[in-house]
Amino acid sequence: MALWGGRFKQQPSELFKAFNDSLPVDYRLAEQDITGSISWSRALEKVGVLSSQEQQDLEAALSELLLKVQNDPECILSSDAEDIHSWVEQQLIAELGDLGKKLHTGRSRNDQVATDLKLWCKDKGNDLLQSLVNLQQALMDLAQREHATVLPGYTHLQRAQPVTFGHWCLAYVEMFDRDLSRMQDALYRADTSPLGSGALAGTAYPIDRHELAQDMGFRRPTMNSLDAVSDRDHVIELLSSASISMMHLSRFAEDLIFYNSGEAGFIELSDLVTSGSSLMPQKKNPDALELIRGKSGRVCGALSGMLMTMKALPLAYNKDMQEDKEGLFDALDTWETSLKMAVLVAEGVKVNSAATLSAAQQGYANATELADYLVNKDIPFREAHHIVGEVVLAAIAENKALEDFTLAELKVYSSKIEQDVYQHLTIESCLDKRQVLGGTSREQVEKAIQSMQEAAMPASPVTGSPAKEQISLALRQVQQRLNAQKAAVMSVRSARMTDVDNIVDIVNYWSEKGETLPRSKYDIIHDIQDFVVAEVDGQVVGCACLYIYQTGLAEIRSVGVMPDSQGHGQGKAMIQFLLEQARHIELQRVIVLTRAPQFFAKLGFANTPMDSLPEKVIKDCDICPKKNACDEVSMEYLVKMTGNPFSNTETIPTKQVN
Repeated sequence: MALWGGRFKQQPSELFKAFNDSLPVDYRLAEQDITGSISWSRALEKVGVLSSQEQQDLEAALSELLLKVQNDPECILSSDAEDIHSWVEQQLIAELGDLGKKLHTGRSRNDQVATDLKLWCKDKGNDLLQSLVNLQQALMDLAQREHATVLPGYTHLQRAQPVTFGHWCLAYVEMFDRDLSRMQDALYRADTSPLGSGALAGTAYPIDRHELAQDMGFRRPTMNSLDAVSDRDHVIELLSSASISMMHLSRFAEDLIFYNSGEAGFIELSDLVTSGSSLMPQKKNPDALELIRGKSGRVCGALSGMLMTMKALPLAYNKDMQEDKEGLFDALDTWETSLKMAVLVAEGVKVNSAATLSAAQQGYANATELADYLVNKDIPFREAHHIVGEVVLAAIAENKALEDFTLAELKVYSSKIEQDVYQHLTIESCLDKRQVLGGTSREQVEKAIQSMQEAAMPASPVTGSPAKEQISLALRQVQQRLNAQKAAVMSVRSARMTDVDNIVDIVNYWSEKGETLPRSKYDIIHDIQDFVVAEVDGQVVGCACLYIYQTGLAEIRSVGVMPDSQGHGQGKAMIQFLLEQARHIELQRVIVLTRAPQFFAKLGFANTPMDSLPEKVIKDCDICPKKNACDEVSMEYLVKMTGNPFSNTETIPTKQVN
């Protein structure tokens, strides 16, 4: 039975039903629809629409339905329901009778589908972030392996200057680094809950939408009901991120297809990612790379389609928006598969270093070095450029390399050329002269490595300087970024009752160390809505609490990250999350008592006299084992109602903070 049939005298035609129904596509939102429905049932109980027993019965039925869907997602497709929302409601009614009909009170399919889709995007987004990091790691491993392999660099597909194969790998690591950043930005903006916005004007029930959003794991609710139900920016942003990244993957594929060709012969691809010819037994085709290159158009097409769908829609919801999911699902699936395939390709690449070196030595890649040599002999660059052009012309005519000219032959073009010219024409010289940051100069690499080691390694008792490692600076820098990016898959969210035991473990660990105040399990359960947690790969590794004392004032406390998970910014992320909460509920002042004042200072806190704190805050010190020898610093953060309070902060490692 349709959810909307009361207004109509006739049943819709079968043709219209097939044209209108979206279940074959949106069945993928089943888990998100059930999750949102559980949270909605809790919200309805709190405003008196459902009794406690009714809510428990609904949540039990929904949880059972969730298990059914997780075990067999395609069981939904045998239904003739219009969409996933209708299917879930039908299942509840079949199980609970009239109680199943009460769940939709105050809710519209408009805010429901918008919420479901955002929840799905968050789940899929985390998988894609991990896939991006995996590809960067595979390229890092390849760069490490081939960091010294000489490769001809190209412009206009003409040999230009020599680089290293490792340097080529790191160029794509940089590209995928930007993709990862774009994805994180898009997911941050998508992390707002539309539920409670109704069809377009908001629900008539006094739902606490902040609490509802937190219960579903969103950082906050949306602010305008008209926009909330008709916003598909998150779909467009994710498709845009996917399209740009697929463009990068396509360039990566094109480079390797060329390197793998018989004309270049720079690499050999693994049998795992290639195929043969049905006619020509000698062929080994780079099909995986060609498919990546081809599928980029498919993903970009989904972005164009969504932009065209949205470009002229009036507020608020229109059925056109039903077209948002099919293209999104396909594009993100395609992107994820392409990333995984690129990892498989990178892991299996074999480089023919003799061929790459030979190619780098051809094509007069050292012509720029000869021009620079002449400039150092006080010849203006434009004149040097012209002289070298004449030398290259002669070299082409005689079919020999620049370094094969005798000194007498070179002096025909300029009397300034001396015997020392030959040391500038070697491949090693071409590489080592690139001394600018991001170049391939060995001198630049060693200086940067030394600088990094002085900050991170103990000094030698003899020389006062650290021991030097024989490793590329670029590899070290990108590895650091990769470590940070892996941590970036970490998320911060509001705590749930299922997190209580983890929070107790974290608080107990640091209170036993004397770094935080002890809190009983009862206290944590009572204050669970004040806590946030940091997760890495689904595991809770940190917690923090925003305890509200009175109107306008709150304290950050019980901050801790487990030791084996420290150093990746979880502490900062949790504090920022709490400060944003403080802004949204219009607090005026947030205080903290801490032994890590530098940490909080970088987040905008300033020292404040201990005696300026309210008596309720000081009273908590009675349970502190160090109250008679207090070494904590009192600090405060003045909450701004506008702007971004984190725009000028820097990422710092999470240490023991209270």
